[in-house]
Amino acid sequence: MGDFDFRRTDGGFELWLRGRPAVAHSRAEPFARAGRGEADYRMHRGNFQISERLDELVALRDAQVLEAGPDSASVILSRSGLYALRVDFRLEEGRLVAAFSLPGGDRAASAGAAATAAGMAHGAAATGSAAASSLAPNRFRFSLPASPADHVYGCGEQFSYLDLRGRKFPLWTSEQGVGRNKLTETTRLADADDGAGGDYFWTFYPQASFVSSAGLWYRLETEAWSEFDFSSPDRHELYAWDLPGRLVIGAAAAGAAPSRASTMRELVIDQSAYFGRQGPLPGWCHEGAVLGIQGGTEACLDKLDRARKAGVRVAGIWAQDWEGINMTSFGQRLRWNWVWDEVRYPGLDKAIPRLRADGVRFLGYINPYVGANMSLFNEAAKGGYLAKDSNGGDYLVEFGEFYAGIVDLTNPAAFAWYKGVIKKNLIGFGLSGWMADFGEYLPTDAVLFSGESAETAHNAWPALWARCNREAVDEAVREGLVPANEIVYFMRAGGAGSQVHCPLMWAGDQNVDWSEDDGLPSVITAALSLGMSGHGLNHSDMGGYTTLYGMKRTKELLLRWVEHSALSPFMRSHEGNRPKDNWQFDSDDETLAHLARMTRFHAALKPYLEAVIAENSTSGLPAMRPLFLHYDGDEALMTCKDEYLLGEDLLCAPVLEQGATRRKVRLPAGSWYHLWSGALYHVSTAGQGGEIEIGAPAGMPPAFARVDSKWLPLFKDAVAAAEGAGKA
Repeated sequence: MGDFDFRRTDGGFELWLRGRPAVAHSRAEPFARAGRGEADYRMHRGNFQISERLDELVALRDAQVLEAGPDSASVILSRSGLYALRVDFRLEEGRLVAAFSLPGGDRAASAGAAATAAGMAHGAAATGSAAASSLAPNRFRFSLPASPADHVYGCGEQFSYLDLRGRKFPLWTSEQGVGRNKLTETTRLADADDGAGGDYFWTFYPQASFVSSAGLWYRLETEAWSEFDFSSPDRHELYAWDLPGRLVIGAAAAGAAPSRASTMRELVIDQSAYFGRQGPLPGWCHEGAVLGIQGGTEACLDKLDRARKAGVRVAGIWAQDWEGINMTSFGQRLRWNWVWDEVRYPGLDKAIPRLRADGVRFLGYINPYVGANMSLFNEAAKGGYLAKDSNGGDYLVEFGEFYAGIVDLTNPAAFAWYKGVIKKNLIGFGLSGWMADFGEYLPTDAVLFSGESAETAHNAWPALWARCNREAVDEAVREGLVPANEIVYFMRAGGAGSQVHCPLMWAGDQNVDWSEDDGLPSVITAALSLGMSGHGLNHSDMGGYTTLYGMKRTKELLLRWVEHSALSPFMRSHEGNRPKDNWQFDSDDETLAHLARMTRFHAALKPYLEAVIAENSTSGLPAMRPLFLHYDGDEALMTCKDEYLLGEDLLCAPVLEQGATRRKVRLPAGSWYHLWSGALYHVSTAGQGGEIEIGAPAGMPPAFARVDSKWLPLFKDAVAAAEGAGKA
């Protein structure tokens, strides 16, 4: 048996990849369904309410095998000639690729059925072959083999669930939602306010791909609205509101009972090779924390001075308001005109090089929109660089008591212009990085320069925004504006294509609370699911962001979030949308001392972090990893979402519960060294891990190293560095 094995069955076929059943078709359970439907999209400030009128979805039970060879096959699927779908299977770089097309341009061969569908879809009668031939299916569902024992991961960045088995996941980039759980009071209040509460599947970073413990990974090449349904015990169903270009399937190598961990690693590596990988972060990123500070040049310098005197290791200052502020009822927002605000930040142009010489970078903020009637908006409007509305005017999106235009990134001239804005106003000004925010607000009724429907461009928009930033940085390096590997930008929105264009993700706008779906625990789930989707570098706002409905960041929450961030690839704080309501890193001396301890620990891990990030760059194994990527035999690890491996050698179990001073930790089989006490824990080597309970006072987040790790001396040095954190 080779990599590609096409098997004819009674009335159908099966396709096996490396000895694993990847595709199956029978009359009882057809591979594909096709039909027509009509969508309704309603957006309010990036929150989408989406519904569908499904006119029909026809099971394509009839399979005509056109050809079948040693590494390719072609079939036509239909239902008595209706909605004929051609599928060309072939091996491509060791993966099975199913390419979809509608043969001969005859979109619906059955005139009667097509006429009925046309009447339902458009509210008018249609008769004859002319109506039939003009009607194309726009709904497709694909059924894939599954087993009740399968575990499923991915679908981009998911905040509530790591193992997706048993649930449906609509995939549409949007605001992540406030609370994201319909059973919570926070979400109820947000829904009642402006429909912003969200649900478990709401995400900035959806991606039509998944990895299965059955030894296969799948990518449906579509950016249309889709839904991946893993609720059936014996099949996975992928539903898309457009004809996908291809279904790409990768498989782990068949062998003599390979371990599940090695199988999962092989899948992640192959998937990452398909999507592309992130490069290394600039070395300065690992020298301490990037402090989120606002309020002007003097405020930034004063807070920096106080932090450093307290022993905090500071890699940079991130001032999102460098271009000015806009006060709204939601809280302090930004001006959305990406030009240095000389009034709010006097002398910043002179301060930035002095800070860099002192080892502190300065970072800012930008997004792909320009505030209405401001200088960049006026320049973009004059150049024809903005997306249009149906009347030919510049489309204005309401962002919460103010409006902005959409830079039309499908317009080559607009794309080049916005790269120029980044190169001149950010890089040329001296910024070493920025938050490249938003990307998920593209309205489905916008008119784009390319002629592409905004409905199908919507999910692809964040990756296009990432490419704009990537090209701006690369061009600036080539033009000598900035040294290589100096700039880092981070994004919340993404999708397929972001992997190669975005160096670093951040988890978005979490609540300043402990909630599983939208608080501190959710950022670990997000990082792990994103790592299983091909993007291996992620971090979060220390302390969370969203302060609404009586929520206020507490001192305890900030301390615990700082601990988690110290055990992540990148440390960065945020004041939140209502800074005065939140506990900040400098709210008291004890908090500063805690931050100093954790930043010194993090900075001492620099050689290890650089090695872990380099491994992500070369192999695609994420920096923050589910435990099952390296450990077998313990079924509990397959659903564990509150612990992770930072690289292969460091197991992290941050404290995620309010008031907790102890923590239960699931250790895989082996011998483990507790970093803070030096205690050794020997867990059964019979394949099963074990659970321990350990003290976890503030400043000692549960972290364990493999006893045989070559990095153990460095980890001990990092603890020693933390213990001296209060020293200048």
